[in-house]
Amino acid sequence: MTNERVKEKLRTLPDEPGVYFMRDRNRRVIYVGKAASLRKRVQSYFRKATLRSADPKLRGLIKSVADLDWLVVRTEAEAVLTEGRMIKEYRPRYNVSFRDDKRFLLMKVNLNDPVPRFSLCRIRKEDGALYFGPFASAAVARETAVFLEKRFGVRPCRPRVPDETDYKHCHNDIIRFCSAPCVGKIDLDAYRDRVREAVAFLRGERPEILKELEREMRAAAEGHDFERAAVLRDTLFRVRDAVKQRARGTKSPTVRKEEAVAGLEQLRELLDLPALPRVMECYDISNISGTHAVGSLVCAVDGLAARNRYRLFRIKTVEGIDDPRMMGEVLRRRFARAAEEGSPLPDLVIVDGGITQLRAARAAMDALGFGAVPAVGLAKRFEEIVRDLDGKMTLTRLPKDSPALYVMQQIRDEAHRFALTYHRRLRSRRIRESRLDDVEGIGEKRKEQVLKHFGSIARLEKASVAQIAEVPGIGPEMAAAIHAELHKGRAATGTG
Repeated sequence: MTNERVKEKLRTLPDEPGVYFMRDRNRRVIYVGKAASLRKRVQSYFRKATLRSADPKLRGLIKSVADLDWLVVRTEAEAVLTEGRMIKEYRPRYNVSFRDDKRFLLMKVNLNDPVPRFSLCRIRKEDGALYFGPFASAAVARETAVFLEKRFGVRPCRPRVPDETDYKHCHNDIIRFCSAPCVGKIDLDAYRDRVREAVAFLRGERPEILKELEREMRAAAEGHDFERAAVLRDTLFRVRDAVKQRARGTKSPTVRKEEAVAGLEQLRELLDLPALPRVMECYDISNISGTHAVGSLVCAVDGLAARNRYRLFRIKTVEGIDDPRMMGEVLRRRFARAAEEGSPLPDLVIVDGGITQLRAARAAMDALGFGAVPAVGLAKRFEEIVRDLDGKMTLTRLPKDSPALYVMQQIRDEAHRFALTYHRRLRSRRIRESRLDDVEGIGEKRKEQVLKHFGSIARLEKASVAQIAEVPGIGPEMAAAIHAELHKGRAATGTG
């Protein structure tokens, strides 16, 4: 029977993509799942029809759930990736996926190779190559590789410098789509140009190619060639997903600098800024069901990450789920410190969120006398820029290939990553420490003394009863209870 805590959580689930955590009565995570809509997916577990028709394993899971948590993300693809990381972190006993530590596919190309080629891999290396991905769907990655070969004539063969000997065993120019630079059917300069065009396509800089593919699909449908139309439709959907994955790898500093400068110039013009936004700060909030809420500040100088200026914040004044108030607290603390120390101010503040987040940030800055610092929001759903023009909030949607949008997305995604990493670290530490809460009579003060003495739960787990009893205020009886609680799972499973 579903308890009141779970019923209350089910009523407050958001209709957004994310990852959900099911916990047992000991607060252990027993299942992690992903959802395009957290509300629809999680509520579906607890319907009477599910309990009647579900297999024994699923019924066992549902009956074991004593609490729920969740983490909202931006897209379903991000939910897939986050689910994988969480399963690897918690190892929930009801999960069977991701147990083999499998990594997601990446697409790699090294433009410095004599005859560059695209290949799929699972590990990103510092080897001077460009990496695209990771791809939540292997089908998307493989379909995209075939499309690049077909559309741009890039070679699929493995040799670093293919020659006529390799060609004798290949014939990809006949049975597939290779432009065959190995035997001079295309000269190397022209071939490298094709590879560079393919890279530009993957970066989203050639949207006309997707439009061309869509026209082919419609023409096939209008000509009643429905089989070909279906194939083109599947290709279009998968390749479009791939193009959304920006190149996240080793770009040369010159290329990144050029992209950043173009984006900053466009931002200055678009937002009518008094100066080029050379120093930008972006803020994000991360929390699960209002617990362990944290905020992040990341900084970019000339469009490139300035990690020495990154900051993290534990939310202190806001309880429950209230992102706008949390954003207001973070901005208030950051600019109060600026007022106290006289530290340099950013040329532009970006908050991750929409109108309510920007209003909260703007109010905090105005209250401290920093109303002249430009501030905008970047709304998640449609990637719209939110601005406050004389008290009226306006939304501006930029083209997907806009340099200004790209610069803002990069710093926003970095703020999200930084906040999420910190939040995960705090949550993991708290989950480990919470095991002491089940020891009868320990209390917060004794718990603090034990953790301070040993430094971490991991070290405490290795201690004997006698060593635990050496902690001031912890006698042999309490030490035995602590030791028994921390080793309860091992005794039950026969491990040690």
